[in-house]
Amino acid sequence: MPGAVWVIAEQWRGGLSEVTYELLALGRQIADDRGAALEAVLLGSGVVGLAESLGLADRVLYADSPAFAEPVGEVGSRALAALATERKPTVVLVPITNVSWDLVGLLPARLGVPLVNFCMDVAAVGDGLEARCLVFGGKMEVRAVPESEPVVIGVLPGARRADAGRSTKRPEVEPVAAPAPETCGVRLLGYEEPEAGDIDITQQEVLVSVGRGLQGQANLDLAEELAELLGGAVSASRPAVDMGWLPMTRQVGKSGMLVKPKLYIALGISGAPEHVEGMKDAALIVAVNTDPGAPIFNVAHYGVAEDLLEFVPVLIDKVKEHKS
Repeated sequence: MPGAVWVIAEQWRGGLSEVTYELLALGRQIADDRGAALEAVLLGSGVVGLAESLGLADRVLYADSPAFAEPVGEVGSRALAALATERKPTVVLVPITNVSWDLVGLLPARLGVPLVNFCMDVAAVGDGLEARCLVFGGKMEVRAVPESEPVVIGVLPGARRADAGRSTKRPEVEPVAAPAPETCGVRLLGYEEPEAGDIDITQQEVLVSVGRGLQGQANLDLAEELAELLGGAVSASRPAVDMGWLPMTRQVGKSGMLVKPKLYIALGISGAPEHVEGMKDAALIVAVNTDPGAPIFNVAHYGVAEDLLEFVPVLIDKVKEHKS
């Protein structure tokens, strides 16, 4: 029987991240296709309750120590490397997030095994694996086949839906001893919270998102008026944030927020892969772009090949007319 498929469960501030359940759904599919066990591995302090909630896994290995209360990559990678050396999993799935970013690089380096990174999907193919990954900052998509196992795979959020990774089943839960260094050159000083009063775009049912095609911050009023009429909020692609039109808390995409609203209106957004990864699971996507060949139309349910500065005022009038 092949070695186990591991999912590194991401916990911080006493809870499990949504991406943990996404990776469990992905890991379950890989494990079933390979005839292997699926094991979730959780480091934390007082986390037995969290471990018991990972019911899609066949087994949950958890290490409980005050040293693991906060997700410090230097500490976690040493503990996980020691545990992996003992248990010998063949596939280790690690989420690529701000919380787990250090683990993605440190863990394979400590184990001396290959790393396949920035993956959007992974599948069992024959006796091996094939991963679909983004490279060059998301500008290209490649298919990578690891030449050997064990292998660590960095998985981007959005590989599977989080609800597919949840289960009411109670998994086998096993406490394990994982070494925590007494001293560490890296320590967490604190959390930097978003600006008070800003909107959490991950909780919005309607998002009007703007990109470079807005042509300037002066035109942001159009998006804000449309969002207010629809009962939503304004978000942005990375170029719009980089130009200072909106704060980083409004950024959608691989380097921003993963959003799943009921309605996502993309105004002047070309549809680069890193942006699409952040919004492709919206229930309804409407895209407005002057370029009929823009990649955003590949994921949109409805597309409008028009100048947004001409189209949005008409749409606003129609919404007002409907509401009245």
